[in-house]
Amino acid sequence: MNILALILSLSFVMIAYFLSAAFKLGLGRDLLITTIRATIQLMIVGYILKIVFGFDNPFAMILMLLLMITVATKNAAKQGRGLPYVFWKIFITITIVEIITQGFLLGLKIVPATPQYIIPISGMIIGNSMIIANLFLNRLKGEVEIRKEEILLVLSLGGSVKQAIYPILKRSIKSSLIPTIEGQKTIGLVQLPGMMTGQIIAGADPIQAVRFQLLIVFLIMSAATLTAIVLGFLIYPGLFNKEQQLDVHVFLKKGK
Repeated sequence: MNILALILSLSFVMIAYFLSAAFKLGLGRDLLITTIRATIQLMIVGYILKIVFGFDNPFAMILMLLLMITVATKNAAKQGRGLPYVFWKIFITITIVEIITQGFLLGLKIVPATPQYIIPISGMIIGNSMIIANLFLNRLKGEVEIRKEEILLVLSLGGSVKQAIYPILKRSIKSSLIPTIEGQKTIGLVQLPGMMTGQIIAGADPIQAVRFQLLIVFLIMSAATLTAIVLGFLIYPGLFNKEQQLDVHVFLKKGK
């Protein structure tokens, strides 16, 4: 795609902008800001990746991955504002998920150990983990606020912190995974995923493109489950104080 074609593709944004204005949806400003941010961010990333691929240096690649994890963590941490050390707990979770998934990929030699494979696949893993973290924290917050009396009752009857929070933790983990699982059920029937579509447009054999896409599907489901479970068990102790009492105002405090 040349620059002229890219400029012409802005017509789609303008259609959305004028429709928003016509129906008074109030989305015009957000559409323009999103378009500008996406353009700047993707262009910067494109040049950075070009430099990283050119170096073919593991340290440059690791630095790029750390940057991606940090940005994803910062975004997800907004949802858990008030929880003790939520930023670091999310950072550790995403890092663990990245190490495990990439460890399997590289250890079993499913993909080559090159930046051209590791960085794009890591981007999908990290991005998906960020979304799951957001969904989990949002659900956990709602469940704790709704069922705090139930938690207090279990604790007052001599139950442990784990016994009091486990049903809520389980429900929050399950709920955060539903969009990912439901989305994979119709893959290929309702939509052709991004990686598969990109490879086909680039001229790759459709069967080969399907194989790579299946790899990503399996990775995403695994990464989503790992993210929700690991983050859940890192987060829930922060809901209670040193006396093992529920801190009902934990989400209202200023995050650390």
